[in-house]
Formats: sequence, structure tokens, C-alpha cells
Amino acid sequence: MNDKKISKLVLPDNKSKLLLHSCCAPCSGDIMKRLLDSDIDYTVFFYNPNIHPHEEYMLRKEENMSFAKKYKIPFIDADYNPRAWFEITKGMEHEPERGKRCSTCFDMRFIKTSEYAYNNGFDIISSTLGISRWKDMNQINISGKYAASKFKGLSYWDFNWRKENGSHRMIEVSKDEGFYMQEYCGCVYSLRDTNKWRTINLKPKIKIGLSYYSHSDKDTSNN
Repeated sequence: MNDKKISKLVLPDNKSKLLLHSCCAPCSGDIMKRLLDSDIDYTVFFYNPNIHPHEEYMLRKEENMSFAKKYKIPFIDADYNPRAWFEITKGMEHEPERGKRCSTCFDMRFIKTSEYAYNNGFDIISSTLGISRWKDMNQINISGKYAASKFKGLSYWDFNWRKENGSHRMIEVSKDEGFYMQEYCGCVYSLRDTNKWRTINLKPKIKIGLSYYSHSDKDTSNN
């Protein structure tokens, strides 16, 4: 892995305690290490009721939890309530990636993150979701700021985790740690649409638990 010096991170606006929403170990690994190296007081918050099926959810959560344990980083395992997620996204089944359904999903996860932060002494939240180039960072930041604004004294840190080759380092850390690199965003609809794309392009459908680094084509189309 490239050991080039990375600039030290500093929380904005004199904030002191960060609650970091995490979606999975691959997206979180480099961010978690950067925060640790920057001596920032933070805790990981895993709340992702969108992830489907349950087997996939457990793979992502347990790997993220194990990585946090390895570096002695506090980790909050929040409730898995997919029924609530399906209810809140009802009628959006055919929205495209980066569409209204994604905003609704981000809102749900960030409001839960903000609520926990407010009730447990954190003064700022952020998320690892924005490091992926397949996500709309502006869409994520809008949801994060909206959620944090509902709780007095809480802020959302819209730091661009892709800076200083963050997306590249994310892949490097994932390879070094042997992370399970999933092939779709997480929800049942992204799984459906990814499999449709793969079928059209004469590729095998996704197999839960099989990292795309196991494929000879190294397909990263839907991470």
C-alpha cells in the first residue's frame, strides 16, 4: 500500500466528538484509519436497514465490526429494521440509482444517526457513504445536513473523503485487509438492477458472499 503522507484531519467549528455513520468495511476502512491517525475522538455507527438480504447485512456488519475491534474503535450496532425501510420507500421501487429513493434512504439512516448522536454526547456526525464514486456526494450531504439540523447543537461534517486519492486508498485498504467487496449498493432494488445489467452484459448474477475481486473481470460497476 502507498505510504505517502496524508494530511491530518481536523473537525470543523471546534467540534470535539464525531459519530461516523458507516455502510460497510470497504467504504469505511481508510476513513476509519485516517480519523484514528488524526487523533479524532469518534465512534462508528452501523445503521443500514436497506441492506438485503439478511445474509448480506450480516456479512457487511460483522466485517465492519471486526475491523473496528482490530483498531479498538468504539462501534455501535444499531437496529436492523428492514420493514421500516420498505415502508418508507414504498412506491419508489423503480426509482433510479441516485434518485428519490436514495435520498429517502439517506434521510432515514442519518436521522437515526443524528438522534443517537444527540442523545449520547456527540456534537457532529458524518458518513462514509460519500467516498464511493458511484454515489452523489451532494445528495448525501443534503441528507446529512437535513438530519443534523433537526437536533440542537448538532452538525454534519461534509468532508470530501475522496480528496487525496481517497477512493483509491479505499480500494488499497480493502485489498490489504481482504475485505468482502460487494457488487451492489445494498438494497433489494439495487440488487435487482445490478443483476439486470449483468445479464444484459453476459455476466453471471451476483452471489452473496462472493467478492468481485474473486472475478476475473474485476467488475466494480455497482460498488
